[in-house]
Amino acid sequence: MLTFETVNELMLKVTCSGRDVLYTKAGSFIAGENAGAKNYRFDKVLFGPQNSLGQAVLGSLVRRVTGENIPLMKVELNGDSVTYYANYGQHVVIYHLSAGETLSVESENILAFTQDCDYSVRFIGVGVFSQKGLATSTLTARGPNAYVAVLSDGNPIVLSNVRSRDTICVDPDAVICWVGSGPCDPQVTADVSWKTFIGQASGESYQFEWHGSQAVTVIVQPSERRGGIRVGMD
Repeated sequence: MLTFETVNELMLKVTCSGRDVLYTKAGSFIAGENAGAKNYRFDKVLFGPQNSLGQAVLGSLVRRVTGENIPLMKVELNGDSVTYYANYGQHVVIYHLSAGETLSVESENILAFTQDCDYSVRFIGVGVFSQKGLATSTLTARGPNAYVAVLSDGNPIVLSNVRSRDTICVDPDAVICWVGSGPCDPQVTADVSWKTFIGQASGESYQFEWHGSQAVTVIVQPSERRGGIRVGMD
Protein backbone atom coordinates (compact mmCIF):
# COMPACT_ATOMS: atom_id res chain seq x y z
CA MET A 1 0.00 0.00 0.00
CA LEU A 2 1.19 3.52 -0.82
CA THR A 3 0.58 6.85 0.87
CA PHE A 4 1.52 10.29 -0.51
CA GLU A 5 2.74 13.27 1.54
CA THR A 6 4.42 16.56 0.67
CA VAL A 7 7.72 17.71 2.17
CA ASN A 8 8.36 21.48 2.27
CA GLU A 9 5.67 21.80 -0.45
CA LEU A 10 8.36 20.97 -3.05
CA MET A 11 8.83 17.20 -2.72
CA LEU A 12 6.62 14.14 -2.81
CA LYS A 13 7.19 11.54 -0.09
CA VAL A 14 5.86 8.07 -0.94
CA THR A 15 5.63 5.56 1.89
CA CYS A 16 5.25 1.93 0.83
CA SER A 17 4.00 -0.85 3.10
CA GLY A 18 4.61 -4.24 1.51
CA ARG A 19 4.76 -4.51 -2.29
CA ASP A 20 3.28 -2.03 -4.74
CA VAL A 21 3.80 -0.15 -8.02
CA LEU A 22 4.13 3.59 -8.59
CA TYR A 23 4.18 5.59 -11.82
CA THR A 24 6.16 8.85 -11.88
CA LYS A 25 7.55 11.41 -14.29
CA ALA A 26 10.78 9.94 -15.67
CA GLY A 27 13.84 11.18 -13.78
CA SER A 28 11.88 12.62 -10.83
CA PHE A 29 13.36 10.30 -8.13
CA ILE A 30 15.66 12.19 -5.77
CA ALA A 31 16.15 9.93 -2.69
CA GLY A 32 15.00 6.82 -0.87
CA GLU A 33 15.54 4.76 2.26
CA ASN A 34 14.70 1.26 3.48
CA ALA A 35 16.03 -1.42 5.79
CA GLY A 36 18.64 -3.77 4.29
CA ALA A 37 19.45 -3.84 0.58
CA LYS A 38 17.59 -1.44 -1.70
CA ASN A 39 14.20 -3.01 -2.41
CA TYR A 40 12.88 -0.81 -5.22
CA ARG A 41 13.78 -0.48 -8.89
CA PHE A 42 12.98 1.76 -11.85
CA ASP A 43 11.88 0.85 -15.37
CA LYS A 44 11.02 3.11 -18.28
CA VAL A 45 7.40 2.82 -19.40
CA LEU A 46 7.64 2.29 -23.16
CA PHE A 47 3.98 2.73 -24.13
CA GLY A 48 1.76 3.34 -21.12
CA PRO A 49 0.69 2.12 -17.68
CA GLN A 50 -2.24 0.06 -19.00
CA ASN A 51 -2.17 -3.66 -18.24
CA SER A 52 -3.01 -4.66 -21.81
CA LEU A 53 -0.24 -4.22 -24.39
CA GLY A 54 -2.78 -3.30 -27.06
CA GLN A 55 -4.34 -0.62 -24.87
CA ALA A 56 -0.90 0.68 -23.92
CA VAL A 57 0.21 1.03 -27.55
CA LEU A 58 -3.05 2.71 -28.54
CA GLY A 59 -2.84 5.04 -25.55
CA SER A 60 0.74 5.97 -26.44
CA LEU A 61 -0.29 6.79 -30.00
CA VAL A 62 -3.20 8.97 -28.84
CA ARG A 63 -0.97 10.85 -26.39
CA ARG A 64 1.62 11.57 -29.07
CA VAL A 65 -0.97 12.78 -31.56
CA THR A 66 -2.66 15.06 -29.02
CA GLY A 67 0.55 16.41 -27.45
CA GLU A 68 -0.33 14.84 -24.09
CA ASN A 69 2.62 12.46 -24.09
CA ILE A 70 4.76 12.32 -20.94
CA PRO A 71 7.87 10.20 -20.26
CA LEU A 72 6.90 7.88 -17.40
CA MET A 73 8.84 5.45 -15.27
CA LYS A 74 7.50 2.52 -13.29
CA VAL A 75 8.77 2.14 -9.72
CA GLU A 76 8.49 -1.44 -8.43
CA LEU A 77 8.49 -1.36 -4.62
CA ASN A 78 9.27 -4.75 -3.10
CA GLY A 79 8.98 -4.05 0.60
CA ASP A 80 8.66 -1.29 3.17
CA SER A 81 10.39 1.88 1.98
CA VAL A 82 10.22 5.66 1.72
CA THR A 83 11.08 7.36 -1.58
CA TYR A 84 11.09 11.02 -2.63
CA TYR A 85 10.29 12.70 -5.95
CA ALA A 86 10.49 16.27 -7.25
CA ASN A 87 10.77 18.29 -10.45
CA TYR A 88 13.00 21.39 -10.63
CA GLY A 89 11.69 22.89 -7.40
CA GLN A 90 8.06 23.02 -8.50
CA HIS A 91 5.36 22.89 -5.86
CA VAL A 92 3.66 19.53 -5.33
CA VAL A 93 -0.08 19.10 -4.76
CA ILE A 94 -1.54 15.73 -3.69
CA TYR A 95 -5.07 14.53 -4.36
CA HIS A 96 -6.57 11.31 -3.00
CA LEU A 97 -9.34 10.37 -5.44
CA SER A 98 -12.55 8.83 -4.15
CA ALA A 99 -14.33 6.06 -6.03
CA GLY A 100 -15.72 7.41 -9.29
CA GLU A 101 -13.73 10.64 -9.20
CA THR A 102 -11.78 11.75 -12.27
CA LEU A 103 -8.86 14.18 -12.29
CA SER A 104 -8.24 15.95 -15.61
CA VAL A 105 -4.74 17.38 -15.87
CA GLU A 106 -2.20 18.75 -18.31
CA SER A 107 0.38 16.00 -18.88
CA GLU A 108 3.26 18.34 -18.08
CA ASN A 109 1.83 18.77 -14.56
CA ILE A 110 1.78 15.07 -13.66
CA LEU A 111 4.42 14.05 -11.11
CA ALA A 112 3.18 10.64 -9.90
CA PHE A 113 0.16 8.39 -9.48
CA THR A 114 -0.62 4.97 -8.02
CA GLN A 115 -1.73 1.89 -9.94
CA ASP A 116 -5.26 2.33 -8.54
CA CYS A 117 -5.67 5.13 -11.12
CA ASP A 118 -6.73 4.48 -14.72
CA TYR A 119 -4.65 6.74 -16.98
CA SER A 120 -5.99 7.84 -20.36
CA VAL A 121 -6.35 10.81 -22.73
CA ARG A 122 -9.74 12.36 -23.46
CA PHE A 123 -10.65 14.86 -26.16
CA ILE A 124 -12.35 17.96 -24.76
CA GLY A 125 -12.33 20.14 -27.88
CA VAL A 126 -11.99 23.45 -26.09
CA GLY A 127 -8.31 24.32 -26.35
CA VAL A 128 -8.20 26.35 -29.57
CA PHE A 129 -7.67 29.65 -27.77
CA SER A 130 -4.77 28.78 -25.52
CA GLN A 131 -1.68 26.71 -24.92
CA LYS A 132 -3.93 23.93 -23.63
CA GLY A 133 -4.57 21.41 -26.33
CA LEU A 134 -7.74 19.78 -27.58
CA ALA A 135 -7.17 16.87 -25.21
CA THR A 136 -6.46 16.35 -21.55
CA SER A 137 -4.93 13.52 -19.54
CA THR A 138 -7.34 11.86 -17.11
CA LEU A 139 -6.78 9.76 -14.00
CA THR A 140 -9.83 7.93 -12.70
CA ALA A 141 -10.00 6.11 -9.37
CA ARG A 142 -10.65 2.38 -9.68
CA GLY A 143 -9.44 1.44 -6.21
CA PRO A 144 -9.20 2.84 -2.66
CA ASN A 145 -5.51 3.78 -3.01
CA ALA A 146 -5.89 6.23 -5.92
CA TYR A 147 -3.35 8.97 -5.24
CA VAL A 148 -2.20 11.62 -7.73
CA ALA A 149 0.58 14.18 -7.28
CA VAL A 150 0.61 17.17 -9.63
CA LEU A 151 3.13 19.98 -10.18
CA SER A 152 2.58 23.73 -9.92
CA ASP A 153 4.76 26.71 -10.89
CA GLY A 154 4.45 28.43 -7.53
CA ASN A 155 2.10 27.86 -4.63
CA PRO A 156 -1.34 27.14 -6.16
CA ILE A 157 -4.85 27.99 -5.05
CA VAL A 158 -7.77 25.56 -4.87
CA LEU A 159 -11.26 26.64 -5.94
CA SER A 160 -14.28 24.44 -5.27
CA ASN A 161 -18.02 24.84 -5.79
CA VAL A 162 -18.95 21.43 -4.38
CA ARG A 163 -20.84 23.11 -1.52
CA SER A 164 -21.45 26.64 -2.76
CA ARG A 165 -22.44 25.74 -6.35
CA ASP A 166 -20.86 29.02 -7.44
CA THR A 167 -19.59 29.64 -10.96
CA ILE A 168 -15.81 29.13 -11.24
CA CYS A 169 -13.91 31.03 -13.92
CA VAL A 170 -10.17 30.56 -14.59
CA ASP A 171 -7.52 31.41 -17.16
CA PRO A 172 -6.90 28.25 -19.27
CA ASP A 173 -3.16 28.94 -19.27
CA ALA A 174 -3.04 28.92 -15.45
CA VAL A 175 -5.22 25.89 -14.68
CA ILE A 176 -3.37 22.75 -13.57
CA CYS A 177 -6.23 20.28 -13.16
CA TRP A 178 -9.84 19.83 -12.18
CA VAL A 179 -11.54 17.05 -10.22
CA GLY A 180 -15.14 15.88 -10.27
CA SER A 181 -17.37 12.82 -10.20
CA GLY A 182 -16.67 11.71 -13.74
CA PRO A 183 -15.47 14.06 -16.49
CA CYS A 184 -16.77 17.58 -15.87
CA ASP A 185 -15.18 19.60 -18.64
CA PRO A 186 -15.40 23.39 -18.64
CA GLN A 187 -17.11 25.65 -21.09
CA VAL A 188 -14.99 28.21 -22.92
CA THR A 189 -16.19 31.81 -22.96
CA ALA A 190 -14.55 34.15 -25.46
CA ASP A 191 -14.74 37.94 -25.51
CA VAL A 192 -13.28 38.84 -28.89
CA SER A 193 -14.32 42.17 -30.42
CA TRP A 194 -12.95 44.81 -32.77
CA LYS A 195 -10.72 46.06 -29.92
CA THR A 196 -8.88 42.74 -30.01
CA PHE A 197 -7.75 43.39 -33.57
CA ILE A 198 -6.36 46.87 -32.87
CA GLY A 199 -4.36 45.79 -29.85
CA GLN A 200 -6.79 47.17 -27.25
CA ALA A 201 -7.90 43.88 -25.71
CA SER A 202 -7.74 43.35 -21.95
CA GLY A 203 -5.50 40.30 -22.32
CA GLU A 204 -8.23 38.11 -20.80
CA SER A 205 -10.27 37.34 -23.91
CA TYR A 206 -11.11 33.77 -22.98
CA GLN A 207 -11.76 31.78 -19.82
CA PHE A 208 -12.74 28.32 -18.63
CA GLU A 209 -16.05 28.29 -16.77
CA TRP A 210 -17.76 25.71 -14.59
CA HIS A 211 -21.34 26.48 -13.55
CA GLY A 212 -23.21 25.53 -10.39
CA SER A 213 -24.62 22.38 -11.95
CA GLN A 214 -21.05 21.03 -12.22
CA ALA A 215 -19.60 20.10 -8.83
CA VAL A 216 -15.88 20.57 -9.39
CA THR A 217 -12.59 21.38 -7.64
CA VAL A 218 -10.06 23.36 -9.71
CA ILE A 219 -6.36 23.84 -8.93
CA VAL A 220 -4.77 26.99 -10.41
CA GLN A 221 -1.11 27.99 -10.44
CA PRO A 222 0.18 31.60 -10.12
CA SER A 223 1.84 31.35 -13.52
CA GLU A 224 0.56 31.25 -17.09
CA ARG A 225 1.78 29.00 -19.88
CA ARG A 226 3.23 30.76 -22.89
CA GLY A 227 1.92 30.10 -26.35
CA GLY A 228 -1.48 29.65 -27.94
CA ILE A 229 -3.20 32.05 -30.30
CA ARG A 230 -2.49 35.74 -29.85
CA VAL A 231 -4.91 37.87 -31.84
CA GLY A 232 -4.16 41.54 -32.40
CA MET A 233 -2.60 44.28 -34.54
CA ASP A 234 0.26 46.66 -33.73
